[in-house]
Amino acid sequence: MTNAHDTEQVERANATGRTPVVFVHGLWLLPSSWDRWAEVFEAAGYAAVTASWPDDPETVAEANANPEVFANKTVGQIADHVGALVERLERKPVIIGHSFGGLITQILAGRGLSVTSVAIDPAPFRGVLPLPISALRASAPVLSNPANRHRAVPLTFDQFRFAFANAVAEDEAKHLFETYAVPAPGAPLFQAATANLNPWTEAKVDNENPDRGPLLIISGEKDNTVPWAMANAEYKRQRHNSGITEIVEIPNRGHSLIIDSGWREVADTALEFVRRFTPGAES
Repeated sequence: MTNAHDTEQVERANATGRTPVVFVHGLWLLPSSWDRWAEVFEAAGYAAVTASWPDDPETVAEANANPEVFANKTVGQIADHVGALVERLERKPVIIGHSFGGLITQILAGRGLSVTSVAIDPAPFRGVLPLPISALRASAPVLSNPANRHRAVPLTFDQFRFAFANAVAEDEAKHLFETYAVPAPGAPLFQAATANLNPWTEAKVDNENPDRGPLLIISGEKDNTVPWAMANAEYKRQRHNSGITEIVEIPNRGHSLIIDSGWREVADTALEFVRRFTPGAES
């Protein structure tokens, strides 16, 4: 089911005739977390689409006032929701995602729905084995209580500081928390945590589809939630694909790398890769 936000984004992108770039957010964020990225890619000649997850509220204030809307959203539901948006686009898009949005990006690329894709600090999928201590600690606010599988779970500031904003100053961490953080469904974290035990998991990627297209994985050097060991394991599995697969590590960056004060370096890294394989229109 699509919403007014997605419909407006799709119609505007189709009207431009340009290659769309679909941005997919992760847990504890909303589509608005991509607003600055959208401006950069629009200026580079693309049509930016900031995709929602099912039932996403429009604003952070609305999300924090109505956390229950996030409950029980699964990886499969989110992937199908974004996939339906992609299929309404008249041109095959670039897809860029962060965290669980990076997992969704790889799922959709594996379905042959993207021309080029970028997965930033992407959540793991079935077959990715490393499980660093910091990743366990970052997900503990959800995984420590089995009942959270069916709940929406907010992060405290201290939890957000460790999981997202460990590589920025305290004042910036507080600003990011107040500006961007919203509750998130617990289900996707449980799905990722058990993916290697469940042959039928929704947290799986077809990494051999020849229609996947070029893929870049971006890893933040200081990311506690998706450390290098996890991102690199995803890269190694994606190298089985016949398409171009690359990975780059951004120094001194944590999981907040798409929204914090260093976001532009990450955006430019993604844009450079996208331009190599999917040039934008003249701006």
